[in-house]
Amino acid sequence: MTSSLQCAKFTTTYDEESLCRAGLKVVQTEAEAVAALAGRIDRHFAAACALMLACKGRIVVTGMGKSGHIGGKIAATLASTGTPAFFVHPGEASHGDFGMITAHDVVLALSNSGETHEILIILHLIKRLNVPLIGMTGNPASTLARQSQVHIDTAVKEEACPLGLAPTSSTTAMLAMGDALAVALLEARGFTREDFAFAHPGGSLGRRLLTRVRDVMHTGPEIPAVPKTALVRDAVLEMTAKKLGMTAVVESDYRVLGIFTDGDLRRLFEKAGDIHTTPIKEVMTQYCTKVSAELLAAESVRIMEEKRISALLVVDEDNRLIGALNMHDLLKAGVV
Repeated sequence: MTSSLQCAKFTTTYDEESLCRAGLKVVQTEAEAVAALAGRIDRHFAAACALMLACKGRIVVTGMGKSGHIGGKIAATLASTGTPAFFVHPGEASHGDFGMITAHDVVLALSNSGETHEILIILHLIKRLNVPLIGMTGNPASTLARQSQVHIDTAVKEEACPLGLAPTSSTTAMLAMGDALAVALLEARGFTREDFAFAHPGGSLGRRLLTRVRDVMHTGPEIPAVPKTALVRDAVLEMTAKKLGMTAVVESDYRVLGIFTDGDLRRLFEKAGDIHTTPIKEVMTQYCTKVSAELLAAESVRIMEEKRISALLVVDEDNRLIGALNMHDLLKAGVV
């Protein structure tokens, strides 16, 4: 299928085959550029990691244009994986933002040419602060590369842009090298999934790794519970009032004896039982599943799914009832 597109400056004729062919060439060219980086994970890379690991402040990432966009992403990745970092625009650094950099920091400067004017302007200030400088460029002979304490080479054979102008392969290579630095530092620091969750409390992983049963369970008067002397009628009224689909059956000191659920009630009706005369002790489920308030909420989801139940009682170390929750509570908390 051939189509035509007109705008103020261009008239373009295209077809699906030519679009796919152009897209495939870009992917292949950029894949080759990234593959070539494998040979540059060397002593220079290790030296850059060592400078970052020794940093007592933060990693200050800077770059102009497309390199700046990549730098912002690298800074964000570093910060979220255990290496405090932020991005400073080199143009703004010359107009006051350089004050954001302290003598305890490490600067990571990105420039494919290594001759970006806005970065070169602030090099003497970085030197004056005696701040370690890591340069990431595509030109080892450039001013930035030569002035850097450590240089990381991200040179590419060619840009994926057919004009050889738009930063494509070069920015992809920088991004991949930035990820390599972040992950190497993550492993060196012993950064865990729990640490990652603390840096991402609003994300689904953060909720799964940080939220505990105590954070979502019902407590106090919201807990459905009846004494062991109750009748089924009393249990039904308690279940209706608390709306969790079950009620605990407890001793006078709130030690849990069992649980009575919607399923237990249905089974009683199937046997033509009388809710007004049947003692709750005769129809409750005695050996019910109970959990600790410190259990990860995500683990309680696994338990419910494994046992095919929709609610749990929460007890302390003495088997005393301190809370209750159901699957709806976990859905509402974003754990499921």
